Amino acid sequence: MRLWPLAIFGPIGLYSSMSHQPPVQLPRGRPRSFDVDAAVERAMGVFWSRGYHATALPDLLRATRLSRGSLYAAFGDKHSLFLRALDRYIADAVARMEVELAPHREPIDGLRAYLAGYVDRNSGANGRRGCLLVATAMELAGRDADVDRRIGSFFKTMEAMVADTLSRAKVTGRLADGVEPSSAARILVCFVEGLRVVGKTAPTRIISQATVDAFLDRFIR
Repeated sequence: MRLWPLAIFGPIGLYSSMSHQPPVQLPRGRPRSFDVDAAVERAMGVFWSRGYHATALPDLLRATRLSRGSLYAAFGDKHSLFLRALDRYIADAVARMEVELAPHREPIDGLRAYLAGYVDRNSGANGRRGCLLVATAMELAGRDADVDRRIGSFFKTMEAMVADTLSRAKVTGRLADGVEPSSAARILVCFVEGLRVVGKTAPTRIISQATVDAFLDRFIR
């Protein structure tokens, strides 16, 4: 599998490695008695459903099943826990794209797999839930530098991976005439993130798939 250069991934590095972060160390004399990854995942679900500002500390305590002291000792504060949850969400997304757009796959098949994932996440209850990244960008972008860095780096990463796939498609003669990989990748990233916004209206899978197929057909032959 191709190793993506660190420069592509921006200041927060390779997100796919975040799932292997070392365990959080609690103060000496207080051994950790809970699963930190599980707590982050539960917190992510709360932030995803309610948004950052609407999530209160009691919501997080209920979801993570931690006491106030344990939560603060493990994560510091609400903002730090939110960033951990956002990192987890991004790491999962990058890992998924690494499979869908893997260099060993035929590039058009990879693009179809990548877009099929968005169809799944855009339909029914998944669509109504929306995208944590999109929701976070709309709520906090421009007001939280930590969030800006993460979201900006993720979109650059996605764009680079899609551009690489389109470049491979061009080499094999599968891109339509006049399609330039880097520009097309930027357009495609905007398209799929816009699709997540439209997904809040819960379009049917048939409509989402037809939209994706029509869009991709503009770029390939």
